[in-house]
Amino acid sequence: MTAAIITQQRDLDAFCERLRRADRIAFDTEFVSEFTYKPELCLIQVGTADEAWCIDTLAPLDLSTLWEILTDPQHQVIAHAARQELLFAIDATGKRLARLCDVQLAAGMIGMEYPAGYGNLVSRLLGETPQKGETRTDWRRRPLTDRQIVYALADVQHLLPLHDVLTKRLADLKRSEWFASEMEVFQADIEGSLTRERWRRTTGGAGLPSRGQAVLRELWLWRERESEQRNLPPRLVLRDDLLVEMAKRRDADPKHLGAIRGMERPEIRRAIPEFAAAIDRALKLPDSECPPVVRTDTNSHLTLLGTFLSAALGSLCRAAEIAPSLVGTPNDVRELVNYRLNGIHDPDGQVPTLARGWRAEVVGHHIEELLMGRASIRIIDAHSEHPLVIEEQK
Repeated sequence: MTAAIITQQRDLDAFCERLRRADRIAFDTEFVSEFTYKPELCLIQVGTADEAWCIDTLAPLDLSTLWEILTDPQHQVIAHAARQELLFAIDATGKRLARLCDVQLAAGMIGMEYPAGYGNLVSRLLGETPQKGETRTDWRRRPLTDRQIVYALADVQHLLPLHDVLTKRLADLKRSEWFASEMEVFQADIEGSLTRERWRRTTGGAGLPSRGQAVLRELWLWRERESEQRNLPPRLVLRDDLLVEMAKRRDADPKHLGAIRGMERPEIRRAIPEFAAAIDRALKLPDSECPPVVRTDTNSHLTLLGTFLSAALGSLCRAAEIAPSLVGTPNDVRELVNYRLNGIHDPDGQVPTLARGWRAEVVGHHIEELLMGRASIRIIDAHSEHPLVIEEQK
């Protein structure tokens, strides 16, 4: 396998001509996200069965042909933990990566830990040790050293062999269709995150009343616009806790806003009139235009049920050779309990995660049987790796 870095357009064009003939393409990126509104793409690594190249995205290159190939359905793209890679593709083309296979997700579906690091997968599934030592590299700096290029290329050179091993194991377990379904959900969720009401994920904002959430939304939208304009991460423009504090107070008086601890920075103080205007807009909204409060149920007996059934979920997943953290979280279990006992849906109006698709087959229906009293949990061997068994009542 040859290896080098592409910095000239003619070399990229020649490589793309060869890449068009590949059935499978290994794909990875190096980026820096700490200092800008969006992560800064610094390097693209692309490999086939015959060659692998780093492509310098900071060089004056037209990458449109490369992105066209990576999103062309006649190819299959293999990647690891591909969320950001998918976002780069969508940002560049408006399209998904072609027939994406995320080996991290595939590994979780054959019973390995999830999320598993790339080196762990290479070691356990291929018996090899990948290149290490550049995890803290500032990929914006040029020129790149030979060591950095070798490290970056290592991130794609094992992807096709990993894909071979994982594809066979998924087929042996009759989970190929499950995996295809999960990849669709994975990509759709990432696409949806670009338009979803992301302000609802503001840390500390979940318990606000409807009017407070309207204030939070207006302030969050201000921060988003300001972050994009200044090309800064939102947290460096205004912290979540300050957004939430203003939303709790629901007070548009600039003097009162300026008295909040944490508003001392000069650039924040200069923005106080804009905060006041945003809050005022939210306070004047009709009730019908305020965000609805997402119903939750924090009854102690439901919390206890959720905690108890989370242990059952882990045991079921291990017995089924699938990563528990891929199937669901304790919160997913609580949502299923709330749904079955109280009819409460998730914020998007869908049935809970554990009541849909292959997750319902693996654990969801077992938990529902337990809730309905038609099944019980028994300890079969306290020293076993799988000590719990769920038995249907006769």
